[in-house]
This record gives sequence, C-alpha cells and structure tokens, in this order.
Amino acid sequence: MPASHEGSGVSGHRGPVRAPQGIAGGILLIALAALALWLTRDLDQGTLNAMGPAMLPRWLAIGVGLSGLALIAFAFIRDGEPLERWSLRGPFFVILAILAFAVTIRPFSLGSLTIPGLGVLVAGPLAIILGGYATNEARFRDLLILALSLTPFCMVLFGDLLNLPIPIFPQAMASLFPADWSQKAIMRLMAAVLVVAALVVFFTTRGSRKTAIDVADHSGRI
Repeated sequence: MPASHEGSGVSGHRGPVRAPQGIAGGILLIALAALALWLTRDLDQGTLNAMGPAMLPRWLAIGVGLSGLALIAFAFIRDGEPLERWSLRGPFFVILAILAFAVTIRPFSLGSLTIPGLGVLVAGPLAIILGGYATNEARFRDLLILALSLTPFCMVLFGDLLNLPIPIFPQAMASLFPADWSQKAIMRLMAAVLVVAALVVFFTTRGSRKTAIDVADHSGRI
C-alpha cells in the first residue's frame, strides 16, 4: 500500500507549486507592501541622522514585501499546506485599518469630503481596533486596552525620542493648553492620559468580567 501523507504537513500537490498557502500568503504581503509604499509616496524619507516621516513605514513595507517574495520562493522548493477555505474578514479589516490610519493621521480631502488631521492620537487607536477585528475572536475590551497602551508608546517613540515630524495630535488641541507649553509637553501629557485610561479600562472591566464568571459558575452549580 502507498504511504499516507495525511497529517504530515505535505500538500501532496503535484506540480511546480509545492506550498499553495505560501503563494497566497506571499501575494497578500506584497500587495500590502505596495499599498503602504503608495500611501507614503508623498512623504519625505529623510536620512539616518534626520529621519523623515516616511522612513520607518517605507522600510517596513519593503521588509514585508521581501518576506512575501521569500514565501513565494519557498513555495516552489518546500512542501506546505494546500489552500483551504478562508474568509475575506482578515484582509478586509487589515486593509481597512491601513486606509483609516492614512486618511486620519493627516488632513485628507476627497471631493466635498474633508477629514481634518487627527494625528497618531486618534489614527493609532482607530487602526489598532479595526485591525484587531481581522479575527473573529476579537474582543473590543482587549483591543481598546491594547490601543490605549500601544498608542502612547508610539507617540513618545516617534514624536519625542526620534523627533520625527509625524502629526501626534490634532493641532486644534494645542489651544486648550497654556501658550508657553511646548508640543512635546502636550504630547507627553496626552500619552500619560492614554496610559491612565488603559489602566482604568483594564481594572474596571476586569472586575465586571470576574463577577459575570462567578455568577455563571454559581448558576451552573444550581
């Protein structure tokens, strides 16, 4: 009897493509990289000594694209899994998150539609939450905590430590603070507020969830 390849991780596909999933994944990564490069085409890259707003996303996109090419290359030389039934949910929400970030971080106009530049303060959490819904296991509470925790880190890293000219917060908010405050001081304050908000959401919803679990356990015993 011929040996069975079931469960061995071998696709069993006869032909030049030995890992169809690798081909599909590689094409998707290249498409995402191309989209990111197109969205950052008008941004200044700068130099290593004075990095522009496009340097990090552009080189990250190049890395993602190269990873996609590697996946496609390995699909021809290594056995892998066949294509399986999949949903458009993942690609839809990932692309939606990228587009939402692109049109909200800086002022955006499309015909009569105008979106003011909201900076990383708004664009960051929005992209994280939307991207998180790429999986059907996403929970808004967990995504909100992640967004409120990761965004201040990005604000301090890019706006304070790296001094990148990336919009951090809506310029209209600057008028709410004393005139002698610098933009970095405002940014640090807002980053601290986001961290505190993340802690508040974590501890308050944690207590509510524990109570709900206890009630469910008690009902099950009854």
